[in-house]
Amino acid sequence: MIYFALILAVFFGFLFAYFISPKTKALQLLLSFSGAYLLSITVLHLIPDVFETQQKNIGVFILIGIILQIILEYLSKGAEHGHVHIHGDDNHFPWLLLLGLNLHAFLEGMPLGLENDLNLLWAIIVHKIPVTIILVIFLRNSKLTSFGIYSIIILFALMSPMGSYFAKNFSNIYQYQTQINAIIIGVFLHISTAILFESSENHQFNLKKFTSIIIGFGLAFATLLV
Repeated sequence: MIYFALILAVFFGFLFAYFISPKTKALQLLLSFSGAYLLSITVLHLIPDVFETQQKNIGVFILIGIILQIILEYLSKGAEHGHVHIHGDDNHFPWLLLLGLNLHAFLEGMPLGLENDLNLLWAIIVHKIPVTIILVIFLRNSKLTSFGIYSIIILFALMSPMGSYFAKNFSNIYQYQTQINAIIIGVFLHISTAILFESSENHQFNLKKFTSIIIGFGLAFATLLV
């Protein structure tokens, strides 16, 4: 069920980008919502669970996660939070961008292989849909063939399930579950706050984006109460 849901999120994002082609403003609203939802699940659910274990220096692994995501964003050019810039004079396809996105997707799938956490699953799904839309828009503007685009999207769709499968089927990984979750917390904190901090243009108040953020916070909180 987890594998299917993760793949379906990418498939839905692909269809949305390919047939609807959302405008930049609509995509920014979706990103704001996903960032708020992801941050809420991280703060209200993941962080309390990790610190409840009372493992010494667990906060260090959260910082490692933040540093790791900074490195991944160097590769992905910030595609995780909506920053993919297309330059018409580029002659080389940015394989590092795809490497960064796929590594990020693999890592975020690992905690799902260690624990059946539906709240985390929903957070990843909500985050993955706009990222897929951004990736598809980028690929369609990169002069790739349809086969190349489909191949890249299929690989991206499989990365989170692969991360989950890897964590689930290697027994030695279970003893590092708390540390892995802490690293993912750092990754999510960096991504979600980057989305929210960048959601306001020129630091001006935008009612639509503010509303989408509040909806994201509220919906995440409501799911945790169920």
